[in-house]
Amino acid sequence: MKLFFTIVSYIFHPIFMPIGGTLAYFIITPKYNPLETQSGNILPIFILTVIIPIITFLILKNLGLASTVFMPTLSERKYPLYIHILLLLLVLIKVIPNNYISELYFYFVGLLGAAFASLILLYFKFKASLHVVGVGGLLMFLINLSIHFEINVIIAISLFTLSLGLVASSRSYLKAHSKSELFVGLCIGLLSQLLTVRFWL
Repeated sequence: MKLFFTIVSYIFHPIFMPIGGTLAYFIITPKYNPLETQSGNILPIFILTVIIPIITFLILKNLGLASTVFMPTLSERKYPLYIHILLLLLVLIKVIPNNYISELYFYFVGLLGAAFASLILLYFKFKASLHVVGVGGLLMFLINLSIHFEINVIIAISLFTLSLGLVASSRSYLKAHSKSELFVGLCIGLLSQLLTVRFWL
């Protein structure tokens, strides 16, 4: 069981949520998006939110500032969150404006808000679950897209609801977070997307 929940934690790691939302948008949207627009968003977002964080983690680990990819302590989370916020800002300022898509833009605004909220909580000695923040945010984004485009994606929403439960259970089983940390992470993830939806829905 421990191996299963560890695998779940890796699969739904927070660094995969930005590119996950990007891919979900292009799969769901009925709007025509030429290949240039898709690649102009997907490739740089993948590099900025997946490749660079992995390289950064390896550097932080060599410097003794990080022990595992799950960042178990409060102090370990600060530097990755600073870097995550900077990379999200780069996406918002440099990537999306070149191939502007309002739904995707505000998804990243929500991700940025969630990252800021998680960082602020660290200064109050509270470690919100970034796994639940990420999956919860992506779930709400899928719901918003379904309403916005009037498309039935109930299977995807159901799968991510199940995934959210699995992720929360895995973080609890592995003793990575308390119930309150999981609940606050869920609230941050859902509200960060819900508060931005009025700008594009």
